[in-house]
Amino acid sequence: MKIVVLAGGTSTERDVSLSSGSKIYYALKACGHHAILLDVYLGLETEAPVTDALFESPVDWAADIQAVSESHPDLSNLKNQRKDGGRSMFGPNVLALCELADIVFLGLHGANGEDGRIQAAFDLMGIRYTGSGYLSSALAMDKSLSKQLFREAGIPAPAGISLKYGQTVDPASVPYPCMVKPVCGGSSVGAYRVDRPEDLPGALQEAYTFEEDVIVEQFITGREFSVGVIDGKALPVIEIAPIQGFYDYKNKYQPGSTIETCPADLSAELTLQLQTYAEQVFEALKLTSYARIDFMMDTQDQSFYCLEANTLPGMTPTSLLPQEAAAIGMSFEALCEKLIAVSLSGYEKETRL
Repeated sequence: MKIVVLAGGTSTERDVSLSSGSKIYYALKACGHHAILLDVYLGLETEAPVTDALFESPVDWAADIQAVSESHPDLSNLKNQRKDGGRSMFGPNVLALCELADIVFLGLHGANGEDGRIQAAFDLMGIRYTGSGYLSSALAMDKSLSKQLFREAGIPAPAGISLKYGQTVDPASVPYPCMVKPVCGGSSVGAYRVDRPEDLPGALQEAYTFEEDVIVEQFITGREFSVGVIDGKALPVIEIAPIQGFYDYKNKYQPGSTIETCPADLSAELTLQLQTYAEQVFEALKLTSYARIDFMMDTQDQSFYCLEANTLPGMTPTSLLPQEAAAIGMSFEALCEKLIAVSLSGYEKETRL
């Protein structure tokens, strides 16, 4: 197949996305597909005609991709790399190449990639892509809205409040410790643990530098887990145990920073409960194709709390979904093929939400 792998973009998860995209690209090439890796924002600057011939080019489209650094990228000069000034999210020739492809493999993470905007544009243009549709992507991206849907479906979630920039909150009214994070952020960028009331204003101010909407929610002391779901069926549970601190940007993407155990050391009963919750989240948000659902377990009473759903989970060398797939004997290449297959089957069944 002719496949465009879209990565990069303008979110704080840009570097993570490029890492995911490069792994997906090389896997698809190894499977015999005619693949191209494109930065959705920078695109392909070329004077030559954009034709099917580009898919058979000997160019290594991922040759310049670097490993994910310890901190999220500085995006201030990104627009200057576009000759047209970067008014559109889509860089030069991106849409033309996507229209030529049999499917677009979305390796995007975060805002302007995982939040439904690109999915909606592709739906209007008749471009097929991997993952969930525009509405479910948008719902999952908004941590405040998604948690409301979790609770309505009987899926436990941490207690919390949503705040807009400029809105005040009495620090004494918040339970401690708590987490402060952007409503639509990802990869724990802009997420802060707060242990004392006097530290809450500073954490809020930092979080507001990323978004105008933030959430303040109870910090669950315990064990962290994640469950991939493919075509509505949960994969083995993986446990995440950072060596230091919580599962922040550095601990997610720097090898050796986190101990990951898959299948997780849980009883059969707790494993089934967690997988059932993951499948219920998948259904509650009307997700399709695949996703990854994150949870905390309170070690005092072994209660689970759903943190969020990731509609385009990471595919980097340290990412969780590939590890869960490997636990059932599925290689990275086979996983990529599976994600394409379930995404294409969705187009045969019904129109995406």
